Amino acid sequence: MIIISSCLIGLNSKYNGENNYDKNFLDILKEEIIIPFCPEQAGGLPTPRSPAEISGGDGFDVLKGIARVVTKDGVDVTENYIKGAYEALKLAKIYGITKAILKSKSPSCGCGEIYDGSFKNKIKDGTGVTAALFLENGIQVISSEEFLKGKNKTKK
Repeated sequence: MIIISSCLIGLNSKYNGENNYDKNFLDILKEEIIIPFCPEQAGGLPTPRSPAEISGGDGFDVLKGIARVVTKDGVDVTENYIKGAYEALKLAKIYGITKAILKSKSPSCGCGEIYDGSFKNKIKDGTGVTAALFLENGIQVISSEEFLKGKNKTKK
């Protein structure tokens, strides 16, 4: 079983009410059972919602209480992101999930790269809140971009 960011399989859970559908993510169903999940929604945020970025660090820092998740409008939504991350972890533990495919660059799901907190479409090295919590609990995290690169290599 794999937990996957719900936006990747076509569920309209992205901040703007849309999704990041790619049929390659549904191809996983041929080999695995997937469980779609959106930490932002589980943390109590609506869809659509104002875009958010991590300010002052990354998801590991948010979990330590030294960074915040703030919307473009200046609203602190840190608690929603932390709550959603713990709900995702609870689900992963219930099903014994050891692998997750998460949306690249997201303040929840980003792994390896996230937006820098300036809302200027700038990327920095870092990890989202849910991805950080998963990694701290031994769950392998694969970014959506990393997954698709691997799929493309396999198809050649």
